[in-house]
Amino acid sequence: MVKNIASYFTLGLTICFLLYVSFSSNETVDLSKYSTKGLDLDYTVGSEDAGDRDLIASNEVFSPYLGKSFVGFKEAVAFKESRGDYACVNTFGYLGKYQFGKETLKLIGINNPNEFLNDPKLQEKAFIANAERNKWILRRDIRNFVGKRINGVIVTESGILAAAHLAGPGSVKKYLRSYGLDNFADGFGTTVYTYMKRFSGYDTSFIKPNKKAKAI
Repeated sequence: MVKNIASYFTLGLTICFLLYVSFSSNETVDLSKYSTKGLDLDYTVGSEDAGDRDLIASNEVFSPYLGKSFVGFKEAVAFKESRGDYACVNTFGYLGKYQFGKETLKLIGINNPNEFLNDPKLQEKAFIANAERNKWILRRDIRNFVGKRINGVIVTESGILAAAHLAGPGSVKKYLRSYGLDNFADGFGTTVYTYMKRFSGYDTSFIKPNKKAKAI
């Protein structure tokens, strides 16, 4: 019993001594070496939230694993069209990452091809605006043909929109309504069927049908 009391007494004295040393010390810790003053800080989060549309319309690289997302869709189309080169002009005069013709650009409000070619963000907006316009034009065909099999390929909305980007919505209508007999081919021999098959099954729900879609 006496031994236990002595142990508690010793422990109490030790605690009191440590507290006395802590409070009686005049030494302060120099925190200046931990300061971020004068440093260039690189934040990965902006001060303002960007909307989904601005995010998807940007020319940022999101991930090498885009899968069947909408960003995956547009980047796959871009790679097929130009290998993703914003400055590309082909032998037929088609422009940019997505290879737009000048007449198509006019339909979505772009009248200066040189400005378009030198503006990656405008090219991204043009792709979305053109897809929205095509989806409005082809809305009935999307409703009537998605899920059906034509020339051995299941028709999907993304396949339709990709083919419309290649050949125009009118050529896609002819292809679908002829059940694949009227199969437009561009100057390089790429057909509506090719795009319907290659770009099948992507998520294009982000694109809303818009008769008056403009990039500007």
